[in-house]
Amino acid sequence: MLSLVDVHTYYGNIQALKGVSLEVKEGEIITLIGANGAGKTTTLMSISGIVPPRTGEIRFLEQPITRINPNKIVSMGISQVPEGRRIFPYLTVLENLDMGAFLRNDAEGIKSDLDYVFNLFPILAERRNQAGGTLSGGEQQMLAISRALMARPRLLLLDEPSLGLAPLVVKRIFEIIKKINRENKTTIFLVEQNANLALKVAHRGYVMENGEITLADSADHLLANEAVKKAYLGI
Repeated sequence: MLSLVDVHTYYGNIQALKGVSLEVKEGEIITLIGANGAGKTTTLMSISGIVPPRTGEIRFLEQPITRINPNKIVSMGISQVPEGRRIFPYLTVLENLDMGAFLRNDAEGIKSDLDYVFNLFPILAERRNQAGGTLSGGEQQMLAISRALMARPRLLLLDEPSLGLAPLVVKRIFEIIKKINRENKTTIFLVEQNANLALKVAHRGYVMENGEITLADSADHLLANEAVKKAYLGI
C-alpha cells in the first residue's frame, strides 16, 4: 500500500532522514519505534507532504506522492493524527469532526462515519457541543483519532497516541486502534515511544536510530530481540 524508497528529508541544512526505506502492506498495523529525536515524526510528516523529502520516493497505492500537496494526499486516502493531538480548541467536538470531513461531499457517508466514531467513543457523542479545548487529554486524543477517521482514510498515521495519557486511557486507545484495524479494515502506521505497547498491537515493526532504519522484523521477533529489549523495553 505504501512504500518509502531511500528517502532523505531535511529541515534547512539539518538532515533528519537518511535513506529511509520501508513498506506498509494493506490491512497491517506497522509500528516505527525509536528514541526521541530519531526521525519518527519526520517520517510521518514526509508521507503526509508537510515536510517533503529532498530526495527519494514515496508511493501510495502505486502512485508517487513525494511532492504532492498535503490536501491532495488526504483526498487520496491518508490521514494523520499528529503528536500532541492538535484539535481545534475553540471549535466544538462536532465542528472538529466536520473539519475532518472537509474534503468530502457525500452527506450520507459522513453521517454514517459520524455514527461510527460516536460508537467508538461514546463520550464524544455526549460532549458533541462542548469546545474541544475543554476536554481531558484522553478525550482530546479520542477526538483527534475520530477527526482523522472522518476523512475515511485507507491508511491512518498515528503519531505518539499514548503521549501524556494515563495508563488506563492508553489501554483504551490501543484497544480502539486494534478495533479500527480489524473491523474497519483500516491500515495503520503507528509511531510510538512506548515500544512494548506498540509492538504488542502491531504485525511488523521498524526500529529507527538517528534518521536511519536499523532493524525490521515481525513485531513478535522484535519483542524477543535482546538489543530491542535493552534499548527500548527496559528489560
